[in-house]
Amino acid sequence: MFYSGISDEAGKSIDTQIAAHRDLGWDQLELRLVNGTNFTSVSDELSCEVYEKLSSEGMKVSCFGSAIANWARPITCDANIDIDDLARAIPRMHRFGTPFIRVMSYPNDPKSPISEPEWRAEAIKRIRTLAKMAEDGGIILCHENCSGWGGLSADHSNILLGEVNSPALKVVFDTGNPVTYGQNSWDYYQSVYNDIAYVHIKDAKKINGEDQYTYCGEGDGNVPEIVADLLARGYDGGFSIEPHLAAIIHTGQNADSDAALYDSYTEYGRRFMKIVEQAQAHSA
Repeated sequence: MFYSGISDEAGKSIDTQIAAHRDLGWDQLELRLVNGTNFTSVSDELSCEVYEKLSSEGMKVSCFGSAIANWARPITCDANIDIDDLARAIPRMHRFGTPFIRVMSYPNDPKSPISEPEWRAEAIKRIRTLAKMAEDGGIILCHENCSGWGGLSADHSNILLGEVNSPALKVVFDTGNPVTYGQNSWDYYQSVYNDIAYVHIKDAKKINGEDQYTYCGEGDGNVPEIVADLLARGYDGGFSIEPHLAAIIHTGQNADSDAALYDSYTEYGRRFMKIVEQAQAHSA
């Protein structure tokens, strides 16, 4: 088992992201945005710079948090956008020694929605193409229970993986997303457990119908229970924090200050380590 985190939630620059993980005593991070740009889209020059800085610090990249098939790319978007993203990401993942890249499965188009059967068929078709690329490239697509056809329910996630039927498609389970989608996090987790390769730690609760993100263990995401269950079953993969406290990318919420972003991230990490320690002590 190892700790990681979606590092741009600590700060925009790679230097700040490294510093936050060093403060926590962690040697892995999940790359999503660097200087405000998704890492799959940054220049080769910046990619090399990030690699050199992480290597000099002895740090690894557990996952690329790509924008492939995410909330900003509806099912009607050009499929080549994601094909190009993945083609650019794979050699970078090889260089960084990164096994996983996070993907979603295409939300329906809110402006020009297509029928559910069409949406399902097209989402599966596109993910099958990407999974074949991943398989050929020796990396793993981790489908997040978030925006997209496969995130509508645990059943949808299982159907997606079953229909694609690729060893290069697994699940990154996010503990907080079921809460914001009106689902039960524990039930969702149990249903997709067999395909989980990686875990995002987030927590939230609904207050008057509005999503409120919380520190881990303070919401309705069943974080302590899920972590304890995973460890008891022998899970030895990554736990990657995604606080969504000072800033939330998909809603456009920005932090009040760089210090607020950094401090909330590192505090979240410390609290999560305590949850893990308690789970390990209980099972000892």
